[in-house]
Amino acid sequence: MRIHSSLQKRRLAYLPRLPEILRSLTRLVPLFEAENHENELPLPVVQLFSKTIDQQLLRFVEGENKTHRPLNVGVVFSGGQASGGHNVISGLFDALKLLNPESKVFGFLNGPAGIINNQSMEITAEILKNFRNLGGFDLIGSGRTKIESPDQFQAALKAVQGLHLDGLLIIGGDDSNTNAAFLAEYFLAKGCKTCVVGIPKTIDGDLKNESIEVSFGFDTACKTFSQTIGSILTDCLSAKKYYFFIKLMGRSASHITLECALQTHPNLTFIGEEIAAQQKTLKDIVRQITDMICLRAEKKKNYGVILIPEGLIEFIPEVKTLIQELNTLLASSLPHLKEIEARPKASDKIEYIIKKLSIPSQECFSLLTQDIQLQLLMGRDPHGNVQVAKIETERLLIALVSQALAQRKKTGTYVGNFSAQPLFYGYEGRSCLPSNFDSQYCYALGHVAALLVNAKLTGYMSCVTDLSLPVEQWGIGATPLIKMMGMEERNGELKPVIQKSLVNLQGKPFAIFSQERDKWILEDLYCDPGPIQFFGARDETDQIPLTLEYEYSRHTHLSFSHTS
Repeated sequence: MRIHSSLQKRRLAYLPRLPEILRSLTRLVPLFEAENHENELPLPVVQLFSKTIDQQLLRFVEGENKTHRPLNVGVVFSGGQASGGHNVISGLFDALKLLNPESKVFGFLNGPAGIINNQSMEITAEILKNFRNLGGFDLIGSGRTKIESPDQFQAALKAVQGLHLDGLLIIGGDDSNTNAAFLAEYFLAKGCKTCVVGIPKTIDGDLKNESIEVSFGFDTACKTFSQTIGSILTDCLSAKKYYFFIKLMGRSASHITLECALQTHPNLTFIGEEIAAQQKTLKDIVRQITDMICLRAEKKKNYGVILIPEGLIEFIPEVKTLIQELNTLLASSLPHLKEIEARPKASDKIEYIIKKLSIPSQECFSLLTQDIQLQLLMGRDPHGNVQVAKIETERLLIALVSQALAQRKKTGTYVGNFSAQPLFYGYEGRSCLPSNFDSQYCYALGHVAALLVNAKLTGYMSCVTDLSLPVEQWGIGATPLIKMMGMEERNGELKPVIQKSLVNLQGKPFAIFSQERDKWILEDLYCDPGPIQFFGARDETDQIPLTLEYEYSRHTHLSFSHTS
């Protein structure tokens, strides 16, 4: 059980602001948008989701006031933590009680496994009061179990029917909401009344589209990382003797790295999507870092900060091809994984697999240090793919840059001293006190989820838009989960999944970053944003992510605003 600090106690009493339209909660009804055929879905997706394929984008508008029936709604946290999750539940709870005081909320324990094992608890006002506006998912716990097998789907059906649930709220990222789409389809096929609603959760920021401007937790995580990066930058100016190679969480997209770079102005920042677009090799990246270090050394600056996205190595085309080959070779349906596991010596494992690779991938694999080679071979995620998070890219780059600088020193083209410190920021940003932005955003998302269940709408994701405007002007609506689907390789097979959103190299945030970054290489234009502010003027406490501000400041996006 938690012991609340004085700050946490003050946050428990915080009252998040809501969009003005939610003041009319009991009168709100869905209004469906005209069908949009711009993005045709892959045929396998269409065939698998026959019950939900015709769903349309919707927004909520005011209708007539009426009496609402009591609702039973289940909620589950799925996947990694993101600040604001407890406020989603708070928003759901408060909205349901406003619609009908007899409504109940049930939390499934420790993630989707709680659904399969039918383990739940009723969330009461007395319980919830100790978690409002606090970080973490410890109210009910989370987990990464996936509901995939026929038996698991049947167990989920039994669990929701046993609790007589009108709705099931799945708070998760792209994989978790893919699961939500399958559950919605399955429940409809079985004649089950339970509506499945998704909530966009991930600190990585890669669950976004026209309707979802940002996933919750992204703002808090980026502000937390930026505070620490700012401190490191100040340390650089103070000691003037280290290069910090900072890897930031975000395997599939570089949104966190871009946001933190805009907030702090490090000397060099790699954006994975740009690396892929420019077809840069590992040698190119090492050369770019080495060139910068040599230039700074000429100015007697043997220090600096380099930001690296967690998934950088996967964006390098030659390494991406290598990883794809390894994912295919080491799929559970083939014997190669067992073969290398049976070999005790690292050199034997490497020798076995390298012979199975294409010639270009053999060359790429040989460039890597043995530690990285083994991480690529042995660390697999639940889908059978390489666990990129466990690849110590920052240490690999330090090793390769050290070698390159040693060569330049021999030729007299480098005159400085190189001392490097590797850092990884990830878990620090997942469960901290949510920023005011995330607190308010999540509280609104919970309210919208309640409206979706109340309207008997299933297979939708709760959406809050116009986030660059004051909270009172935010819009509310929902987007069909099915419309976000594409095909992706999982464990050697193509499967339907919700598509991740990558950094847009033609977008405003990246354009602003591109305009400024060259100045940061030699000049120490470091910015320390400091810690998240909870009290004081709103221009400090309610700051939104810079990438969100730059992207939507002119409101050229699809809007659910009730005033539009």
